[in-house]
Amino acid sequence: MTHPASSASSTLQPATAGVGALTHIREFLAFKIANEEYGVDILRVQEIRSYEKPTTIANAPERLKGVVNLRGVIVPTIDLRIKLGVSEVQYNHLTVVIVLNIGNRVIGVVVDGVSDVLTLEPSQLRPVPALDSNFDPDHILAIGSVDERMLILLDIEKFLADTVLGEATVTAH
Repeated sequence: MTHPASSASSTLQPATAGVGALTHIREFLAFKIANEEYGVDILRVQEIRSYEKPTTIANAPERLKGVVNLRGVIVPTIDLRIKLGVSEVQYNHLTVVIVLNIGNRVIGVVVDGVSDVLTLEPSQLRPVPALDSNFDPDHILAIGSVDERMLILLDIEKFLADTVLGEATVTAH
């Protein structure tokens, strides 16, 4: 399933920049990891694929599952669930890979499943509260609120920066 980029979307600054930065309508791909729902900017999404076991890379960290050949492009596959610290991950018929364009790289991230594409108005975006956790608040754009649903909207480029620049150095040529 491929998602076209939307011209109605525009840039949203990280929530730590203040409420004034949350002034644009954005579209997000909603996905599940464990019992939480996350979102990533739809403009970063190239496609969604069913999970297939990648070719493993020796001595790679656990979260870097390996690489797949996607129409001639070698794509590193990172299990986002492991990167987020989920203790028990399962690979089943619901497990999918979201193929993302991050900078000049194509990266696949493994998640428990995708639900839908949401268009969020500025009134549905809340700044990230101060959290006492190991999670860097700069990696979260905002908290999205849709009816009873709460989504953690990731700044996926910042969140994967250490992995993309450090571990998954396979580039597409």
